[in-house]
Amino acid sequence: MRKLREILEKLHVKHELVGDDQASVQDMYLDSRKINKNDAFVAVEGHSLDGHGFINAAIKNQASVIFCENLPSDIDSQVSYVKIKNLKNHLAELAQILYGGKEEMTLIGVTGTNGKTTVSTLFFNAMRAMGISCGLLSTVVVRINETEYPSELTTPDVFTLFRFIAKMKAEGCKHCIMEVSSHAIDQGRIKGLNYDIAAFTNLSHDHLDYHASFKEYAYTKKRLFDGLSPKSTAIYNADDKNGAVMVQNSKANRVSYGLVSQADYKGKIIEHDFAGMQIRVEEQEFFTRLIGKFNVYNILAVLAIAEAAGYERLEMLRVLSNVTTAAGRFEIVRNEKKKITAIVDYAHTPDALENVLSTITHINKKKGKIITLVGCGGDRDKTKRPLMAKVAVNYSDKVILTSDNPRSENPEDILDDMEEGIEKDQSLKVLRISDRKSAIKTAISLASPTDVILVAGKGHETYQEINGVKYPFDDKQILQEFLLHNI
Repeated sequence: MRKLREILEKLHVKHELVGDDQASVQDMYLDSRKINKNDAFVAVEGHSLDGHGFINAAIKNQASVIFCENLPSDIDSQVSYVKIKNLKNHLAELAQILYGGKEEMTLIGVTGTNGKTTVSTLFFNAMRAMGISCGLLSTVVVRINETEYPSELTTPDVFTLFRFIAKMKAEGCKHCIMEVSSHAIDQGRIKGLNYDIAAFTNLSHDHLDYHASFKEYAYTKKRLFDGLSPKSTAIYNADDKNGAVMVQNSKANRVSYGLVSQADYKGKIIEHDFAGMQIRVEEQEFFTRLIGKFNVYNILAVLAIAEAAGYERLEMLRVLSNVTTAAGRFEIVRNEKKKITAIVDYAHTPDALENVLSTITHINKKKGKIITLVGCGGDRDKTKRPLMAKVAVNYSDKVILTSDNPRSENPEDILDDMEEGIEKDQSLKVLRISDRKSAIKTAISLASPTDVILVAGKGHETYQEINGVKYPFDDKQILQEFLLHNI
């Protein structure tokens, strides 16, 4: 806990104080609902909401200090107010003053359209398997060694981020690895963080509901690498056409990985099936339970990160042969009696869906049908909807279009958008079942021995969001219920 005066003395920006500078500050929040006694509420205009409209709610929750761009008309004499022009440009400075920086901890950022969660989780799991204290900030979960916290965003807001980093330091973490989304970069959520290592996985069609164009999306990602110091390491996928662009003009040491292009870390699949893969990295071969070419890229990225962090390649290969990936990433549910394999995967972009389906196709070798269940999220990038359906139909024997998280949209409208990507001669392969649970049950009922069912889009999520309400829904649990018990 700090006194407001201590914070203001270290703040390098002009400000106006109304109230007592001896007010105590325990934590800072952008969300008035999280405020407790002696917390500071920071009111900024966000992407969809203006925090100034929640000042009274924060005070009701016993906020001691209000940071704002505009003072409210009604001043509460029991509360201290700090007015700062362009406040959202100074959030990282406030966070660092209250919570401190990363100090000696190695900070690792992973960005890209697909693979961020897998790369981050693999590195974290490898560190823990080696007995090394580590922190993880991912889409699925936040972990500090063996303690788990719920994850609300791919990259948390700046105060939550610095608060977790402070917890990691207190727990003696040697490393913190985190996913870095384009939204977080654009909104300044990672400002003030000095990354020691940054890794780029790939770039494909996504988030064009937020970014004006694909070019803007790409250059937003690039800002992570532009901000690295000469002491940092920039790791990139040499096989992705945007890889070299990401590290162009970066001051950091550059390290590449790939399967095709010349790279510092070169990998090759020797053989694979639904049990795992035998991979060669340079002259070393090892087995992993992960599946698919996309996971070879993820493993290569982890190896590059680990070596940049000071670990030997052979040691990491040994550890990675035993660690598992994140929840909802190519998770297999199998009915051994009926010999039906079902796969749950978070694939929610055309590129990710194609990666998963091409892997299934290669391993399956036409031994059975591929039945794909897929939907698209509501209130998100509409341009990828027909592309998702097109990929599903091109790789599958049967496709069921269904709901993902429709949010405020009508599920049937989303399915209409998806159907635009399906040619007339492919329409007989397609069913529309907007109720996701019924769609999963139907997919299983259509399956025969040796068939493979892919349930794509939601992965690790344990809810379905409909009209602003999150209802319990777990693809893997429902698959297990129907595939292993009822059908």
